[in-house]
Amino acid sequence: MDDEQLLRHVARADRAAFDELYRRTSPWLAVRLRRRCSDDGLVAEVLQDTYLAVWRAAGSFAGVDGTAAGWLWTIAARRLVDALRHRARRPEVPAEVLPVRSVAAAEDEALAGTVGDEVGAALSQLAPELREVLRAMVLDGLTVRETSVLLGLPEGTVKSRARRARSALREALS
Repeated sequence: MDDEQLLRHVARADRAAFDELYRRTSPWLAVRLRRRCSDDGLVAEVLQDTYLAVWRAAGSFAGVDGTAAGWLWTIAARRLVDALRHRARRPEVPAEVLPVRSVAAAEDEALAGTVGDEVGAALSQLAPELREVLRAMVLDGLTVRETSVLLGLPEGTVKSRARRARSALREALS
């Protein structure tokens, strides 16, 4: 069974299907979460929260607009943002978000590969901080506010970086 079929079985409370889905998807999901948060404890909490949400809401996965992996990542990314927000409200526990990476991540390569050579080349020319904002907003589908929390930046900075990235892409593609 593929992941989409497993999700349909999970929606019918199939414990074995849930176990298999978790076995297949939790390793890459944990890696993606760790790229955005250096706190292993928080990543573990978010992972647990994500799969609890999957168990409860598997029936809402339609499979028409995306893959099971995309659906899982959307849930996990939003749970991470919520956890970081919650942590930010408790000043005694600092949020430890990884700094923006200057090296191209696998996600950059995937984004470049899915949008074509010309756009991929234009993306690779963007400054790392602009690519990071695009990755969060385009690949992860996060809002400006969620991107702000995830990257530890003010919302205005996220907006201006997204605008600069769009402008640079437009210029490179014209």
